[in-house]
Amino acid sequence: MLDGRQVARLRRGEIVGLRWSDLDNRVLYVRHQVQRRRGVLYDDDPKSRRRRAVPLPALCVAPLRWHRLRQADARAKAGERWPESDYVFATRTGRPVEPRNLYRSFTRVAESAGLRVIRLHDVRHGTATLLTAAGVAPRVVMEVLGHSQISITMDVYTHVVQDTQREAMSHMDRLLRRRPGRQ
Repeated sequence: MLDGRQVARLRRGEIVGLRWSDLDNRVLYVRHQVQRRRGVLYDDDPKSRRRRAVPLPALCVAPLRWHRLRQADARAKAGERWPESDYVFATRTGRPVEPRNLYRSFTRVAESAGLRVIRLHDVRHGTATLLTAAGVAPRVVMEVLGHSQISITMDVYTHVVQDTQREAMSHMDRLLRRRPGRQ
């Protein structure tokens, strides 16, 4: 399974729309999303039609391999009921997971890990906040989150940039502060 750090970069429909063919050499390619409209699940392009590559940390490789093995077992048990699909996150019969059910799974995982349950979308905000506070360029944060414009990223995370700027000025104050006995 993807851990919170990877889920945080994706929207709900993008997570359930992932295909095994979208994973290559520690890079996740966001090419699809699954949406429900008028009672029907369907595949669509990502929001704003923006496809993007999201690098995965090495620590995701083993859990993804484990998940794929478990899914292969489920596929074998389902037999002919399993459709020819390539979804990373599928039901026991190989169909795409309902986007609204993703939060239920997320809640179960968070509770079992002893974590406070938050909205799934707040995990995206947390990721952006941490990346911004770590000094990652806003353009990179924009690409990771799949925002269509830098202004969206900056409008939402300006407070973090301002906090980071204050911290930078504090460092500058310390560096430039005159020391006693020195000119």
